[in-house]
Amino acid sequence: MSGQLNEWIQLVLRWTHVFAGILWVGTTYYFTWLDGRFTELENTAKQAGEKGDGAEKHVWMVHSGGFYVVEKQKTPQVMPGTLHWFKWEAAITWLSGLLLFAMIYYHGKQIVDFEDAKMPVVTAMFVSLGLIIAGWVVYDLLWSSKLFANEIVGACVSYVLIVATTYGLFHLFSSRAAPIQLGAMLGTIMTANVWMRILPPQRRMVRALNEGRQPDLSEGARAKMRSKHNTFIVIPVVFTMISNHFPTVTYGSRYNWIIVSVLVLAGWGAAKVLRRA
Repeated sequence: MSGQLNEWIQLVLRWTHVFAGILWVGTTYYFTWLDGRFTELENTAKQAGEKGDGAEKHVWMVHSGGFYVVEKQKTPQVMPGTLHWFKWEAAITWLSGLLLFAMIYYHGKQIVDFEDAKMPVVTAMFVSLGLIIAGWVVYDLLWSSKLFANEIVGACVSYVLIVATTYGLFHLFSSRAAPIQLGAMLGTIMTANVWMRILPPQRRMVRALNEGRQPDLSEGARAKMRSKHNTFIVIPVVFTMISNHFPTVTYGSRYNWIIVSVLVLAGWGAAKVLRRA
């Protein structure tokens, strides 16, 4: 492949990846904000002792010269003819990112150091892919267990695992590839959450409503938890995407794995603030 063609392919993939990511993250945080407003309305109604039709149930917004009113229904009374799903943004972001990662770090052989590599490039590729898969499996098993029913315990254990993983990545791969590998693992968790733990329960709830059955609301609660996780994961993922632009203070630092670990925690803190905004 010629250098110019390679650069054009990378440009298209990166452009697609960034734009699809904007759509995905924007949609995620929009619905997070919207859910927060409905929670405020519910709390206000409880404090005022309002029930039924006396309580405000709508969120009003203005945008693009129009006014919009939204009502949240945990169990829709009537199924609409068209139900809008937000899923392809996640798939395109993940696929374009994985292809870009493969082009630069697998095909470009930057997954390991050019000198004193810890392992051959082909071996590093398989280890990298194995870690991406293992990251999702471990995350899903832990957050599906009763141990992680307490979110604080789950968050603490998850952070310890991320720190340990970050340390390992910087000792396995090139310092430039390590944060991108971490981002690929976290991004895969986010995408798998959408396609395997958020969409399927929602489809089952829709099917139950269409069949005249009462949907299992506990499935909706579990899907909401995974969506909440994505709002926390995405900020560290964005950091890993831009980390290569700051080699002195990120991957090139002698404290690289510590800096990345601290910035992951800082990203979680930022997400906590944004979720309450």
